[in-house]
Amino acid sequence: MNTHPSRIVCLNAETTETLCLLGEGRRIVGYSGHAARLPAAEHCKPRVSINGIRSIERIMALDPDLVLGFGDTHASVLGLLAQRGIAVHLFNHRCVPGTLDMIRTVGSLVGRELAASDLASRIEWRIEAIRARAEQDRRPRIYLEEWDEPSITASSWVSELIQIAGGINCFADVAHHRQRERRIVEDLDEVVRRMPDIVIGSWIGRTFQPDRVAQRDGWRHVPAVVNGELHEIPSARLLHPGPAALTEGLADLHRIVENWRERRTRVFRTAFVPSDAPHRERVERVA
Repeated sequence: MNTHPSRIVCLNAETTETLCLLGEGRRIVGYSGHAARLPAAEHCKPRVSINGIRSIERIMALDPDLVLGFGDTHASVLGLLAQRGIAVHLFNHRCVPGTLDMIRTVGSLVGRELAASDLASRIEWRIEAIRARAEQDRRPRIYLEEWDEPSITASSWVSELIQIAGGINCFADVAHHRQRERRIVEDLDEVVRRMPDIVIGSWIGRTFQPDRVAQRDGWRHVPAVVNGELHEIPSARLLHPGPAALTEGLADLHRIVENWRERRTRVFRTAFVPSDAPHRERVERVA
């Protein structure tokens, strides 16, 4: 007899994606978040909002035998559902090891422990390979912006990925704040003072506009602006602590850092080629 849940509501994108990667998307009867990362077969399933008492009724109408959520935002909703007899599981992972544990836990909940362990191990291997490569070279200073009005800098989760990819978060000192309002950069001159080599926009629900960013007052001397190092990573690939960020998002960060290193090395070599090098080469050949 199968005792694992067969009707799951996922209130966060990370658990939805994990179930689909494990081949268990059929168990999902409702989800919250963007459908773009899901297999086409899941797009037609009900989208669930978590705003107000009506969301409780909508979730109950789906007749779930398990509801998955994340963090403070979902805690109260899951509490109310538990009072109505619904099994719930609240995740609170905010780091790479915690995200790998989330994958394993989701697998355990649906009876796919081995598959989940294999998935987590493969992701972990890729992470460590990137980490080992990143240790070998100079680290660029990175300013990552989650939003522009007001400017909000990276969370501890993203800051950790920046470190693994080979960079240094310019605002690591505020990354530990969970609330976005605690990570607002009130004075954009502070970004200028921290002189980022790379600027990355991962604006939530909006397309990054590098030209507009480059024109901010006082930014024309910022190394990232001078050298054209303004990049975008879509928020769905990076900001949520799930499989996408550990694979695609981290790969994007690593590629940006590696390209910066390659361009820096090329410029460095060119700058130090002696002006008489071709002449010396001809003399040596004649000799």
